[in-house]
Amino acid sequence: MEMYFYTAGKPFPIPRPLARRLDRASSALLLPDGGRAVDFSQPRGEPAFADPHSVSWRIYKNPVSLFIGGVAAVILELAEPRVRTGVWEHSGFRSDPVRRLKRTGLAAMITVYGPRSGAEAMILRVRRMHERVRGVSPSGAAYSASDPELLNWVHVTAAFGFLQAYNAYVAPLNPALRDRYYGETAATAALYGVTRTAASENEALSIFEAMRGRLEPSPILFEFLDIMRKAKVLPPILRQAQPLFVRAAVSLIPALIRQTLGLPDELGLKGWHRTLTRKAGAAADRVVLASSPPVQSCLRLGLPADFLYRSRRETWPSGGGREQEPDRRG
Repeated sequence: MEMYFYTAGKPFPIPRPLARRLDRASSALLLPDGGRAVDFSQPRGEPAFADPHSVSWRIYKNPVSLFIGGVAAVILELAEPRVRTGVWEHSGFRSDPVRRLKRTGLAAMITVYGPRSGAEAMILRVRRMHERVRGVSPSGAAYSASDPELLNWVHVTAAFGFLQAYNAYVAPLNPALRDRYYGETAATAALYGVTRTAASENEALSIFEAMRGRLEPSPILFEFLDIMRKAKVLPPILRQAQPLFVRAAVSLIPALIRQTLGLPDELGLKGWHRTLTRKAGAAADRVVLASSPPVQSCLRLGLPADFLYRSRRETWPSGGGREQEPDRRG
């Protein structure tokens, strides 16, 4: 399959040597531990939980905003002391952050793009692992990874991080599309054991405000950010920009929560940093790679490989019977 870069709504073939490098890098990002890459093109015709016309399918196809949004989500997760203790004591963020992030990234791809049967099986495995994660935080608070309250927090932070990263650094989305995205997450969230999802962006922000008094600063937050700057997570072509993307993630955290966590403005983006990040995010949104889960999933459902990369007016979800373009007012 030939690979393309879209500009001005038109496809331009990527030179084969560069295409092969990009495709190998894309595959390596999601290669499971010691196993074969997941084939999202099979079984033919089996739908995912999210629809190909959904906002989710467009947001999750962008590797730059996924990295930025994922880092922002983890910052918010680690701000909750019980979640922080569970993550830091029962996962490999310290010892092998790349392996841990690959597993998390693959799980997100399967949840959004994978066939329902595969997604259900994967989510069941995750829930079984969560049942074994329990303990006591340094302050003496008991925690369990299966606690619905903690699952609810992890879910809303992930939904917020991925949406805001795309909205800020790839293509601004109008309020209707942002609210629609939150609604799309409900079905799979319930399978993970989440009991409350945000039905809109305002509801997500209300959850953040309600939780703010329970969030606290920790040296672990700064250790995590340092790991994310240095770990070889992104492919070589993007790795030099990784510290910049970590700054972009910090800038996504609501200002009052940043203050609560003791994250100074100096850790966020400067003026020219923001421009560069947006250019990288916009470019990543136009590259059609054969190995990527969104491309393979489109093929599984009988859609063109470049379906998600065509004109937004042609393929973005409609609202109120009328096609909605992303909000470009910034």
